[in-house]
Amino acid sequence: MMARILLVEDNEMNRDMLSRRLQKKGYEVSMAVDGSQGLAAAHRELPDLILMDMSLPEIDGWEAMRRLKAAQDTREIPIIALTAHAMQGDRERALEAGANDYDTKPIELPRLIGKIQALLKETP
Repeated sequence: MMARILLVEDNEMNRDMLSRRLQKKGYEVSMAVDGSQGLAAAHRELPDLILMDMSLPEIDGWEAMRRLKAAQDTREIPIIALTAHAMQGDRERALEAGANDYDTKPIELPRLIGKIQALLKETP
């Protein structure tokens, strides 16, 4: 069975490119364009993993992760935080907000796939 990934990304080009590349790797990908949609989709779909952009409209990725980790139905879903504006301390901040891992943009697909695979193996 294919792992289901929810990609929460507001940039259409990034969303399109990453979703197609993940689908080619055998993942089932659903998408949301802002934090509010991402929260709703996570609760509705209960994906195996979430890729969460940090700079989102409506509700940013930081707050969306906090809410997902606080909710009983989504707290066990692994989240990889994605950011284009990597600053010192962002990784620690993302982990504190609930991310299981962190990656920077531009996405290096082999590195991201390795992180996805590691987290999916950890999921019961």
